[in-house]
Amino acid sequence: MSKVLVMTDSNSGITQDEGLSMGVKVLPMPFLIGDETFFEDIDFTQEEFYRKLGGEGEVSTSQPSPEAVTSAWDELLAKGDEIVYIPMSSGLSGSCQTARMLAEDYDGRVQVVDNQRISVTQRQSVLDAMELAERGWSALQIREYLEEMKMESSIYIMLDTLKYLKKGGRITPAAAALGSALRLKPVLQIQGEKLDAFTIARTKKQGVSKMLAAMEDDINRRFGGMENIQNIHLEVAHTNNEEAALEFVDLIKEKFGVEEVIMNPLSLSVSCHIGPGALAIACSRAIEE
Repeated sequence: MSKVLVMTDSNSGITQDEGLSMGVKVLPMPFLIGDETFFEDIDFTQEEFYRKLGGEGEVSTSQPSPEAVTSAWDELLAKGDEIVYIPMSSGLSGSCQTARMLAEDYDGRVQVVDNQRISVTQRQSVLDAMELAERGWSALQIREYLEEMKMESSIYIMLDTLKYLKKGGRITPAAAALGSALRLKPVLQIQGEKLDAFTIARTKKQGVSKMLAAMEDDINRRFGGMENIQNIHLEVAHTNNEEAALEFVDLIKEKFGVEEVIMNPLSLSVSCHIGPGALAIACSRAIEE
């Protein structure tokens, strides 16, 4: 039986230390701040990132270099036979497509998964891949399964500010000014590839209520209903907003009658475009026994 190793990028929220303890290689994502390049969880912490994001310098995302990707693969292939690489969604970055092209030179030993995941749902895909590898699945079988299940997840994100959507050109300055004046809280969604608008809330409390209602509707329509809740992973993510996230976890446990809700900071590649203070709820279907 082939030894299948799993690799992801730091958009999964898995830190370098966690990756070491889990046995997962985590490729750090690069960021451009002014004229300097920094690497997530290598050159700065979450707290340092938000300090820089709130400063005067421009913060932008970048792709890992081809050399960084292939060097990581070569290192892993010296220890195992095959690799399942789970990068961030191809709808949010070109790094997945770049990796797929690079993998063509590896004769099938590297399988790049494009299952439209990010942050806590990407992290769950990593855990699923590890479990399937333990069951004896090949890298190709794992990739095909994860891609077949790519629409079996859902994310809703409430923003605290419109400032960063305006900076990224995703809304007009006039719309941002009006929204800020009215203190509106936009709620975005990720259903597959793209980060899209979902609804608008007038208060954080109303935004939380709308996200919970949307997730309940998804569970009932797409994930087998509340009677199937034991086969659904519920997750919370946030951008420098841990206290609110912990309160959100308690609300979710109470509403859906679950004992465990995974909570992690939102990927910095997404945080860069939406800013601090955001709160997200996510779910993904558990793999079959």
